[in-house]
Amino acid sequence: MATLILPGEWIKNWEKSGKHEFVQLCKELTEKTDHGNEIKDIQAALYEICSQVVEGNLKIDLVSSVLGEMMEFRDDLPSVLADVFCILDLETGALEEKNKRDHYTHLVGACLSFVPEVILKERLDPETLESLGLIKQAHQFNQKIVKIKTKLFYKQQKFNLLREENEGYAKLITELGQDLSGNITSNLVLESIKSLIGCFNLDPNRVLDIILEVYESRSDQDEFFLSLIKSYMCEPITICHILGFKFKFYQEPNEETPKSLYHIAAALLHHNLVELEDLYVHLMPVDATIVDEHKREISEAKQIARKLVTVLLPSEKSEDKEKEKEKEEEKNEKPPDNQKLGLLEALLRIGDWHHAQSIMDQMPSFYATSHKAIALALCQLVHLTVEPLYRRAGVPKGAKGCALQPLKNKRAPQPTESFEDLRKDTFSMLCYLGPHLSHDPVLFAKIVRLGKAFMKEYQTDGRPEMKDRLEILLSCFLSIADQVLLPSLSLMECNACMSEELWGLFKLFPYQHRYRLYGQWKNETYSGHPLLVKVKAQSVERAKYIMKRLTKENIKQSGRQIGKLSHSNPTILFDYMLSQIQWYDNLIGPVVDSLKYLTSLNYDVLAYCIIEALANPEKEKMKHDDTTLSSWLQSLASLCGAVFRKYPIELAGLLQYVTNQLKAGKSFDLLILKEVVQKMAGIEITDEMTSEQLEAMTGGEQLKAEGGYFGQIRNTKKSSQRLKDALLDHELALPLCLLMAQQRNGVVFLEGGEKHLKLVGHLYDQCHDTLLQFGGFLASNLSTEDYIKRVPSIDILCNQFHTPHDAAFFLSRPMYAHQILSKYDELKKAEKGNRQQQKVHKYVAACEQVMTPVHEAVVSLHPARVWDDLRPQFYATFWSLTMYDLAVPHSAYDREVNKLKVQISAIEENPEIPINKKKKEKERCTALQEKLQEEEKKQMEHVQRVLHRLKLEKDSWLLTKSTKNETITKFLQLCLFPRCIFSSIDAVYCARFVELVHQQKTPNFCTLLCYDRVFSAIIYTVASCTENESHRYGRFLCCMLETVTRWHSDRAVYEKECVNYPGFLTIFRAAGIDGGNKADQLDYENFRHVVHKWHYMLTKASVHCLETGDYTHIRNILIVLTKILPCYPKVLNLGQALEARVHKICLEEKDKRPDLYALAMGYSGRLKSQKVHMVPENEFHHKDQPARSATPASQQNGPGSTGKPATNASKTEEGASEDGDRGKEKSQGTTKPANKANSTSGKVTTSNGNGALNSTKAVKDDKEKSGKEKKEKKEKTPGSTPETKAENRREKQRDERAGKEERVVREGKEKTPKADREKVKLEEKSSKDDKAKAGNGEPVEPGRERDAVKESKSKEKGERNAATLKSPNLRSEAAESERDHKRRKLDSHSSPSHSSSVKDGSNELKDSASKHHITFNSVARSKSREREAEKKDTENIQGRSKEKKEEKDRKERKRDHTVNDRETSQESKRRKDENGTNSSKNSQSTSPSCDSPVSPGKEKSKRSKSSSKEKAESVKPERTSSGGKKESRHDKEKSEKKEKRDSAAGKEEKKHHKSSDKHR
Repeated sequence: MATLILPGEWIKNWEKSGKHEFVQLCKELTEKTDHGNEIKDIQAALYEICSQVVEGNLKIDLVSSVLGEMMEFRDDLPSVLADVFCILDLETGALEEKNKRDHYTHLVGACLSFVPEVILKERLDPETLESLGLIKQAHQFNQKIVKIKTKLFYKQQKFNLLREENEGYAKLITELGQDLSGNITSNLVLESIKSLIGCFNLDPNRVLDIILEVYESRSDQDEFFLSLIKSYMCEPITICHILGFKFKFYQEPNEETPKSLYHIAAALLHHNLVELEDLYVHLMPVDATIVDEHKREISEAKQIARKLVTVLLPSEKSEDKEKEKEKEEEKNEKPPDNQKLGLLEALLRIGDWHHAQSIMDQMPSFYATSHKAIALALCQLVHLTVEPLYRRAGVPKGAKGCALQPLKNKRAPQPTESFEDLRKDTFSMLCYLGPHLSHDPVLFAKIVRLGKAFMKEYQTDGRPEMKDRLEILLSCFLSIADQVLLPSLSLMECNACMSEELWGLFKLFPYQHRYRLYGQWKNETYSGHPLLVKVKAQSVERAKYIMKRLTKENIKQSGRQIGKLSHSNPTILFDYMLSQIQWYDNLIGPVVDSLKYLTSLNYDVLAYCIIEALANPEKEKMKHDDTTLSSWLQSLASLCGAVFRKYPIELAGLLQYVTNQLKAGKSFDLLILKEVVQKMAGIEITDEMTSEQLEAMTGGEQLKAEGGYFGQIRNTKKSSQRLKDALLDHELALPLCLLMAQQRNGVVFLEGGEKHLKLVGHLYDQCHDTLLQFGGFLASNLSTEDYIKRVPSIDILCNQFHTPHDAAFFLSRPMYAHQILSKYDELKKAEKGNRQQQKVHKYVAACEQVMTPVHEAVVSLHPARVWDDLRPQFYATFWSLTMYDLAVPHSAYDREVNKLKVQISAIEENPEIPINKKKKEKERCTALQEKLQEEEKKQMEHVQRVLHRLKLEKDSWLLTKSTKNETITKFLQLCLFPRCIFSSIDAVYCARFVELVHQQKTPNFCTLLCYDRVFSAIIYTVASCTENESHRYGRFLCCMLETVTRWHSDRAVYEKECVNYPGFLTIFRAAGIDGGNKADQLDYENFRHVVHKWHYMLTKASVHCLETGDYTHIRNILIVLTKILPCYPKVLNLGQALEARVHKICLEEKDKRPDLYALAMGYSGRLKSQKVHMVPENEFHHKDQPARSATPASQQNGPGSTGKPATNASKTEEGASEDGDRGKEKSQGTTKPANKANSTSGKVTTSNGNGALNSTKAVKDDKEKSGKEKKEKKEKTPGSTPETKAENRREKQRDERAGKEERVVREGKEKTPKADREKVKLEEKSSKDDKAKAGNGEPVEPGRERDAVKESKSKEKGERNAATLKSPNLRSEAAESERDHKRRKLDSHSSPSHSSSVKDGSNELKDSASKHHITFNSVARSKSREREAEKKDTENIQGRSKEKKEEKDRKERKRDHTVNDRETSQESKRRKDENGTNSSKNSQSTSPSCDSPVSPGKEKSKRSKSSSKEKAESVKPERTSSGGKKESRHDKEKSEKKEKRDSAAGKEEKKHHKSSDKHR
């Protein structure tokens, strides 16, 4: 008791200060009001002061006087002091120390004056009272107490049983059962009851019991009975005991507790007449039993779910049935009622939520509400609570609804007037309801409508002070949706109305909130409640049943069943459906068609389920071979496209998922975006377009839609609008484009590290194709303002966003077109002039205004040196135009118009179509026809304007501060190659643009050099392409070849489109010097030679790729070859060479790589069908039948053997050939020592080094003159000049020497046994190689290959330089200055990647063959031996006569060409001085036409070295005076080095004779 300890100083100084301090303390304690606690403090103070007296520390009289004074402070202080004395009495009575007891009794005696005796007699022990003298004897006092207690408690003075006093109890019952409708109040009745109790000695507890019984039977009279009980009641515990006894009576099996008892218990609880804790212990069953029952229900539900999923055998089924019967028998004996639940229901009915919540908290979650009666009672309570708010905000327009009467109970939850009020009780009541709100769909709809009303307020209320409150309320509504609305929907049986109602609320949430709710619903909700576990199992079983029977034929019936099931449990159904679709993709069509009965909510859930399936971390997105995407991903992507197109599903989530995947560097899921855009917008991306489709794609939008796609695109307007809106609303259009553009390189450098090359290529293609498709969609569907607002300028795209240039221009191109057109329209409106000329000028002005900022912006994209050759204007023009701007596809327009006409006639002739439908269809077709014609007209005007603009711009396009070779290199590198592999239309565009630049007569643009570079170096480009890029590159080459073939096929076309065009100048002058007389132009025959050379280079590159054995090389070259098949091969021997290689691939890859085998077989079949269109080489370009002597060789390739300026042709390849050759030599390093002679002969073809065009030009000239040799000799031979005579003599001596050497070699060759063949000289080996090639029609040289195998190790380092071993002498003959030499070295390294590989063409081919497929040599050798055997006889007979004849012819032709050779030599010198071109490097290039599979080509190049130099001595002196000086200087140099030249010529002629022999 002593909680207050008095300070010791007070006791010591009691007289002085202690007494005063103690009194003050007590006074303060009495004045304090602390709800009864102040009495405890006073008791403690009094106890301590009295204890000090008992201990003897204070005098009794001092303390008693103080206590006497204190009695005035409070009225109850005497009683408090008596309590203290009582405690001290007990303490001191137990002590052995008598003095303390004495102190105590003296203290009490001193206080008798102010503590009443009555109080002390009540509380003190009889012995103490005796010692104080208050009673006489303690023993007598105890006896008296016992007697009194016996009389009070054990003598019956009142009657408990009705039969003991039936009259009294009868009157009591009559009193309680009377009619209470009058003025009878509880007070009046209470007075009567008291009278009856007094009169008849009735037991009050029994009376209370009867009152409760009557109340139970008249439970409608709550107000009367409750006030009566409240007035009558003595202690709450008494009522609890009586109620407990009543409840216990009904706790037997098969007994049912009456609802009236629950009602009165609830009413008493509600009015606090009893305590719940007191009553709860009397109710059954105990809480532990309830928990066990709940667990048992969950386990049973899970067991049922397992049974539904697993397949049972017949024996197991019978066992299960027996067990179920046993359980049913056990359940027949009904257990007693759950009285706790009954009381809970009664509490809810009267609106006592506080007590009801306390009872539910004692039970497992949702256990109470799983009983329908309780759920309905709680629903009713919620109805009443939300009614006012619902009437104000939730009732939809036009709905009446029935008003509910509120509860009369004032203690029930208060009705809500605002959304804030919902937080008090309503939300908690709904959370206790959980999934069992399903019992009351009306309340479900009310809550949803309140949610909708709140969301509207949330979205419109912008007050900052309300923001936090609204956020809290939003989270509350989301929780209700998660815990109550969605689980309840699962338990409702296919209520489509509720599903739609719920969607009305959900569509106001952002998709992030919705998807989170769906995720909880799908993955967590079903596991928390036994009912939901069962529902899930049943839904899966039903879904299986439907999916097993779903076919194309029963879509309608199955669709209805799917719809029914999806209304309640969409997540379960869709999860199973998607799992089936991932396995069986043939289900996609039927499933998509069967989804038409779904509600809007279900469609949204389907979108979530698809995204979840795509993002499943347990699934691998690649197949086990790691080379292709998994089929499940492809199936889901296909489903996405179909579903999102057909049904109005929100796309934002799916698009954001793809964006997030791209951000994370994963490009697999781009497949989904590709499918969605293709299906929804009708934009296909395929490289398998037919030429008609491709042509249609170059027209307007209408033509594209009608003729540009495989499937007719119909009804995509709505779906493409939905896609556009989703992209714009969530600002995903530009981010997706930029991420895809960046991801293309990410696929290779970030993703592709450990992946198979084939998969990396596939992902790259997928990324690129989707970018194309998506960009096309944005360009065609976004309005001009939207597009321009979202796409930044080109420099920002490239420099800030690091977008590759090709993709950046692809995105910007539509913007430029829009801006130019809008500016053009503005200018037209400003000045009203209708003349065509004025319109064109306005268009040009509009272009300048729009494109000038672009020209300035592109400067930052490349280093400054780039702009030395290409103007930014040219660069921007190339990248900003499209095929739509360059040409009108008239044939495509005509084709589509004709189709529509046929369609109209078919409609008219069809009698089955109703008249109305006929009319509609005809109107549709006619309208389309008119649209197409209008579009064609519009495009024609546009193209004319563009061409006029280009005509004005072209003069300032190319500056060529460096060589034209550099200009072409930059053009190819920065413009042509990046764009030609961007898309199929871009491939066509690139080819047409080159042709257009040529047709516009653009200054400083060398068409020949451009084509040469494109055709001469395709190995590297092909090897670096992906599969789809190969298709595009092949299409580009095909278009380029089409142009070349057109020029090649007809002299008239060539002369009309090429002659007198600056692109066909063969002499390059310095920048600023224009002009070119006819001698500078490449004539028709020489052009045909060049084309043959290009065909040969293509063959060589193709064979190289096929021989590598590398998957990518072989696949890509086969794709390219298939694409260019219409234009190549045209020459029979080249076609045969290709056919052999492809056949070999077919044999090798049949069992190894089936995809390569399929490609090769496809190409092989098509190649064979093209054989009928191939021509022999001499028909493709003029070529004499090769004879045994050296003359035909010189006819074919000797620049000095023609009467025309053959060297002019070679000049076109100024830097191209050399650059490519050096690059190839460095990269491959495969030139064999056996090729020295050939390579050197190729290097010094002419003084300016362009061996390729030079040699081919010579061949063309020879062909033209082959039929009229003698006439031409007589006409053209300048016999009077001394130089000519000297030259003739020298030629004659060389020819005789060459003829002898050829015969010796041939005879030696015939006698040489196989064993000694390895010891034969290099020249003999090369000639044998040539012969083998001539026999097989293939560019493979077995002799060299054999040699290479043996000598490759010892001479590997010298391979690259093998070609230069003989060059010093020949270079000195070229009379090049040291300055020119250095300059050419610099130029030679300008662009190794794209340079043409003109030099040493045959060597590379041979080297690659020897490296990879030596086995093929045996075939070639065997063929060559057979050919040798056949020819031996004929050679012996015809040899001598033909030799003489050929020698004569050759001499005469040489005389014919001396004048022209002088001109070429002089011209080459002049060009060196003016332009500083690299003649020595250029001279290293051999003509691929002479390297063609027919061997004399090599001798041509060899012969050309010596002959061109020798004939350069007799350069025409009559051209200019400066030319004469150069000629004399040149002659001097030639005479000094005569001996070296003669010896070299001897060797070359010897080779000439052999090779021409073999060719024959």
